[in-house]
Amino acid sequence: MELRFISPDLQSLDELDSEVLACAPFSDARPAHGVAGLCDWRLGGRISELRRQGLITGELGEVVMIPCKPRMAFDKLVLFGAGERDAFDEAIFREIVRRMLATMGGLCTRAAVVELPGRHDGLIPAEQAADALLDCAGRERGDNVWTLVERADGRQQITQHMIEQRRRVRRAL
Repeated sequence: MELRFISPDLQSLDELDSEVLACAPFSDARPAHGVAGLCDWRLGGRISELRRQGLITGELGEVVMIPCKPRMAFDKLVLFGAGERDAFDEAIFREIVRRMLATMGGLCTRAAVVELPGRHDGLIPAEQAADALLDCAGRERGDNVWTLVERADGRQQITQHMIEQRRRVRRAL
């Protein structure tokens, strides 16, 4: 899996050409935070309205696809329920990431823009999130490209961590 990065703002998201944008809103975060909140604003409150109607709950295991065109550059937004914010941990992170990978595979999507679960709120450290993502993706096809939505500090931490991991692997050989 190849990882790229983009800043968490609408202008940066607008500049990308990707089929899928994925994020994991919490069931108890209203209004939605992070990418889900940005998309809700750009889509004229559509996510909030679907939540009010009970069609989106954010419960763990939920997967909802919303068309984005013409208001956004992406064809579809895929929301992966992250459950309650206070219950979030690495096990839940891994469960959601595995669901993201399976869903992207089912959609035959090799390139996606993804906000990793819990990263917007800093609930999982950047290095830990990268390790868990790559561990989960180890079983998936190697030609996938995920553009991670990360602030500059998280981007730097993940990049540095991956460089150090590669060095450790080379030394071990």
